[in-house]
Amino acid sequence: MSIELTAIPGLPLIAPGDDLAEIIAGALRDNQIEPASGDVLVVCQKIVSKAEGRVARLSEVEPSPLALQVAADAENKDARVAELVLRNTNTIVRMKQGHLIVETGPGWICANAGIDASNTGDPDQVLLLPEDPDASAAALASALGRAFECDIGVVISDTWGRPWRVGLVDFAIGVHGINPLRDLRGEHDMDGRELHHTVHADADALAAAAGLLMTKGSATPAVLVRGYSAPAGQGSGRDLIREAETDLFR
Repeated sequence: MSIELTAIPGLPLIAPGDDLAEIIAGALRDNQIEPASGDVLVVCQKIVSKAEGRVARLSEVEPSPLALQVAADAENKDARVAELVLRNTNTIVRMKQGHLIVETGPGWICANAGIDASNTGDPDQVLLLPEDPDASAAALASALGRAFECDIGVVISDTWGRPWRVGLVDFAIGVHGINPLRDLRGEHDMDGRELHHTVHADADALAAAAGLLMTKGSATPAVLVRGYSAPAGQGSGRDLIREAETDLFR
């Protein structure tokens, strides 16, 4: 058993309004990479946000008093960025010395509401998360499926921190065409004991594996995964969000 990950080179810088599926399809053809049914394409959130126009200009942001206080408590934090974080926050989960861990979107818990200032192409620009990454994944899967006459899964990934662990890892925030969770409850281990709690986050594992090839300076924001055997069924990125009543970190 093996899994093959192939970075897709040659993707240009993405701008608002670009047809992302067409651009990725062109890069696949240029590199003689032919997607097949069962493959999974992992695409970083950054180029999805750019194509969908999820761009904010700092020069157009007026910080609120709370944003100014957050920036004053932090080291080298732009009050305008803090304001955008607050505008895109459902609930502040933790706030300490200007560091913000918040709930954003449909329930993601992450730093700074996922707002990204790196590789934006303009120091006055920051990127917001896609409004609906599951819909973004579905649109990419549909367009690429038509282009290559195959059924392909798509994972939209973003890089976040983790409780109790140092370092960042890519997580799945949008999923289409695969089941993001592998539920092993009711199966048995090698000793014959029944499993009661084991549910693997396969979509997160795919995102993390692809993230090894999608480093900040590599200009490779998309990776094709081949050889992955998805569990039966389909789902969405929302399936990976832990319900608040079982979230012990809040």
